[in-house]
Amino acid sequence: MDELGNIRSLPLWVALMVLTTVAEEQAPAEARYLLTRTHQEVSSEASHAIIEMITTIMVYKFEQLSRKEVESMLGITLKETRVYREIKEEGREEATVNLVIRQLTKRFGELSEEMRSSISSLPLPVLEDLSEALLDFTSLADLQAWMAAR
Repeated sequence: MDELGNIRSLPLWVALMVLTTVAEEQAPAEARYLLTRTHQEVSSEASHAIIEMITTIMVYKFEQLSRKEVESMLGITLKETRVYREIKEEGREEATVNLVIRQLTKRFGELSEEMRSSISSLPLPVLEDLSEALLDFTSLADLQAWMAAR
């Protein structure tokens, strides 16, 4: 990659690959340059993909930094990126699973590992449906019937 030359003189897509090899001391400045260049040269639809690639490269390159520190370094908000949205969605799903299992355990006693596993594997929209449906359950059989219907 070093043979390709200065990152600032390369086509944008090539420069992204070179960003992965740039020294940590240079990476923030080069990433900010590429972000600026992206806004100037690329349509808004394609720019989202490039910004996400730059962000992902920097998050991996500086994994010892917090999200806020990487945001500050790049002068952007990671909340706008796909990576952030995916992480947030995973956290939301995990929290919903834990809440539903806690509610069911409080209502019906300890759940089998098989039932816990089945609940944990449900997609978020179905988990949300279960969180409402469990309010009407009067026994563990209602939960089992509900799960079997899904």
